[in-house]
This record gives sequence, structure tokens and C-alpha cells, in this order.
Amino acid sequence: MHHFFSIVLSVLAIIGQHVGVQARDYRSEMTVPNGGPWGNWRTLNLCPDGMYAVGFSLRVERPGGDDTALNGIRLLCADWSKGVLRDMIPIESHSGFWGDWTNVKVCPSGYLTAFQLRVEGRQLGDDTAANNVRFRCSDGAALEGDGTSWGDWGKWSPTCWGRGICGIMTKVEDRQGDGDDTALNDVRMYCCD
Repeated sequence: MHHFFSIVLSVLAIIGQHVGVQARDYRSEMTVPNGGPWGNWRTLNLCPDGMYAVGFSLRVERPGGDDTALNGIRLLCADWSKGVLRDMIPIESHSGFWGDWTNVKVCPSGYLTAFQLRVEGRQLGDDTAANNVRFRCSDGAALEGDGTSWGDWGKWSPTCWGRGICGIMTKVEDRQGDGDDTALNDVRMYCCD
């Protein structure tokens, strides 16, 4: 069942990238202080109007060779209408180039409202930067991604001003050729009413 859900989300993500969902305003931007130093900020992508992030999936490269660990974060946008999730749409900012998408994690009955990054500091050899993410849900649940265990958890972001997280922007390092790759370094989340 998880495999089928992942395939459906991948197809919807491809469709969503071509539709260009961006027609709403956000209320606040949330950051954390421990993001990695490499890469560039990419495109902000927002859930469609009336939808908020209820879950997520991560693109993770498993250990071996030039490790990059966390490469991408895909938010799952939906609306809890009468206690039932409706019209789930995945969004993401730019993702790195390596790894596979993990199983989806979903709030039991609420929206994502805060996040925390696990980041590995500078190394003498193979840098990875961001390795994993955790989210808090408006229903009180906490969700941890299936990233790697390198590095340390930083401080939690502030809690959303508004109903929940509705957008994402990632900081991703491009391919370094013969150099050391890190992929995803940092993320900003956006909240809507």
C-alpha cells in the first residue's frame, strides 16, 4: 500500500510542477538556525488555496560513497473536510539529485505547524549538511522523517501563525562534479491562514 501511495504522489508531483501552483499569499515564514552553508535558495512552492500540509516524504541517499543524505522534502497538501482528507496534492521546492523517496508520514487529524532539522556540521572529508526533518502537527502529533542519523537536531522553528504550513523553499547545492556533494542544506516553511 505504501508503495502504491508513493507512486501516486510521484505522478502528482510531476503534474504539480507543470501546473505551477502559486496563487496564494502566506502569512509568515519559519526558519531554523542550524541549516548548512552550501547551495542556493530555490523556488517557493505553495499549496493550492484552502489547503495545508498534512504530511511529507523525504528524498534520501543512503550511506555509501560521496554521501549527500537528505536531498528533498515533499509536502502533502490537503484539506481536512469533515474529518476526511480530500484532494491530496504534493508540492516541493528544488530537490537534490540522489536517493529515493521515503514512505509518506501524515498527521492523524491536523496540519503541520513547526519543524526541526537534523544537520551535520562541516567535516574534514565528506560533508552531508541536512540529514533529516521532524514536524509537529496541530493535533499534537510529532512526525520524524526516515532520513539518516548523522549530525544533531537543532532548535524547533516557531509555531505557525495561521492554520498550518502551506509552502516550502529549499536551499540546495548543485552537483560538484569531482568535488564533495551535499544536496539539501536548509529549508524555509511558510504558513497560511
